Amino acid sequence: MSQSPPDPRRHAPATLRNRDAILAILPQAFGQARRILEIASGTGEHAAHCAPALAKAAKGGFIWYPSDWDAENLPGIDAHAKAAMADSGQPGCIAPAQRIDVSQANWTPQWTQPGQAGPLEAMFCANMIHIAPWAAAEGLFSGAGRLLPQGGTLTLYGPYRRNGQHTAPSNAGFDASLQSRDPSWGVRDLEGEVAPLAQRNGLSLHRIETMPANNLIVIFRKD
Repeated sequence: MSQSPPDPRRHAPATLRNRDAILAILPQAFGQARRILEIASGTGEHAAHCAPALAKAAKGGFIWYPSDWDAENLPGIDAHAKAAMADSGQPGCIAPAQRIDVSQANWTPQWTQPGQAGPLEAMFCANMIHIAPWAAAEGLFSGAGRLLPQGGTLTLYGPYRRNGQHTAPSNAGFDASLQSRDPSWGVRDLEGEVAPLAQRNGLSLHRIETMPANNLIVIFRKD
């Protein structure tokens, strides 16, 4: 008797706590954008939760493109997407996950040609730039500046320092924990590091939203 293959889906407990708060902000972050590239999708649970709701509100034409640097995560992302699209009645709103490593120079999504924006209209990235070397943040913003159309947005979610200071003792402890695991990781400073990086790549700080558990949503817009 043959056995069913193991379920590749993984679960991040934090996603259950933050996904509704994130979804509440995304319509404002994305505006009229209908083609969204997610960088560092991880388990794929943000895509599975947010994309069907956004597609339903858009009434057609909406598609979320998940990606991750780790190819081993892609089957789980696709499995979450398949279940979410079936449950929501929004087939096709999440594309097959693809491998993208933003630390690689001139990274390009599979559906675009080098130097062309293609169908990309907005980008989303949660909880990456603090759990990755700074080169990943540099590559993320370089790609956003290169691939987004004028007025397109890059929306980030996660913890940040503000003007050199942690916003809560828990974030300071988290920062120390990250750096003990890898000195190249750490909670980034929004005004001192991230916003200047955005400016160097043609994006401006557009909006900041306070989120639960001392996190922020930060929206950058291509000028």
